[in-house]
Amino acid sequence: MTRARRSGRSPAVNATNTSESLRRTPLFAEHKKLGGRIVPFAGYEMPVQYKGISDEHTAVRTAVGIFDVSHMGELVLTGQWAGHVVNYVITSDATKLVDGQATYTCACNETGTILDDLIVYRHRADKWLIVCNASNHDKMAAHFAKAAKDHCEFADETLETALIAVQGPKAFDVLAKLGPDGVRCARLGSFHLGLFELAGVECTVARTGYTGEDGVEVFCRNEDAVKLWSALMEHGTPMGLQPAGLGCRDTLRLEARLSLYGNDIDETTNPLEAGLGWIVKLDKDDFIGKAALLAIKDKGLPRKLVGFEMTGRGIARHGYPLLDTNGQPVGVCTSGSPSPTLGKNIGLGYLPAALSKIGTPFQVDCRGKPVSAVVVKTPFYKRPGA
Repeated sequence: MTRARRSGRSPAVNATNTSESLRRTPLFAEHKKLGGRIVPFAGYEMPVQYKGISDEHTAVRTAVGIFDVSHMGELVLTGQWAGHVVNYVITSDATKLVDGQATYTCACNETGTILDDLIVYRHRADKWLIVCNASNHDKMAAHFAKAAKDHCEFADETLETALIAVQGPKAFDVLAKLGPDGVRCARLGSFHLGLFELAGVECTVARTGYTGEDGVEVFCRNEDAVKLWSALMEHGTPMGLQPAGLGCRDTLRLEARLSLYGNDIDETTNPLEAGLGWIVKLDKDDFIGKAALLAIKDKGLPRKLVGFEMTGRGIARHGYPLLDTNGQPVGVCTSGSPSPTLGKNIGLGYLPAALSKIGTPFQVDCRGKPVSAVVVKTPFYKRPGA
């Protein structure tokens, strides 16, 4: 969706998992048929790529890509006080949402650091959907269940729900081929959702995503996922649609400067230093972490998450040390990759506030070799007309 959102750590193989301990989404067989390279990811066997990361990335930027993101967590709160519970858990102001509207936000602990970043969907005043990262599913399910106790009903619908993202400038052209409701999907406003029937499948369609492109994320029952995926592939392929894996999902979100939990944000970072102050509403009623975040703001931020370009020959990667111009360690790279769209090597990382100004030069320690870089304005990429 997000998640964003936002779908766990980078698509590296987690060697601690075994195939016996991993779940499969209802679309696993489709990925195998399409030649997807399967890797362990956040407790699931997921496709990291099909034709190749660069090809899939370009397809999303120029035409349309389709992603299986059914590993994401879906948590549902219902009842008269559900909205109050949601508002107490998240940093943004849920009271500002109307029926059929969504918001990107995060949930913090009492110390003000980030438990997870989320997309919260208000179906009605008494029904709320929270989409969390797959890697944080168990933690967030327990967190919301605890908050809901004695106040509203909590249900974890993750294992019954499939989620397909359709992203790119031709996304709505493809949806229009799936019936009259597919045409109506284009009327959804950004971060709005509705109930639709696509290719005979009852769906919740949300105009959200995690790529920097326009498009939707489509929720349906597990048993309907293959039918919907197949219809999208059939009608979309002539328009340039390609299945896309976790690899290009990572490069797309990085170009759009969308945070990745486990890399750019986690329980050691707070949303203010991570550049997410816009989703922290310190003037709303009390919420978990509010007192700590007020204190952090008053004290001032010692470091900030910045975007940067490599000006020397080298690729920044997660975990590489960031150095000042004298070669002294001052920060850390949280995400880095070549940008297929821009033809540059880009990254995100935490630097001292004094070095966070746009245009500030520094260095990245690329496996023992200092390589020059410069702080730049983000997002690195913004779609035309956005």
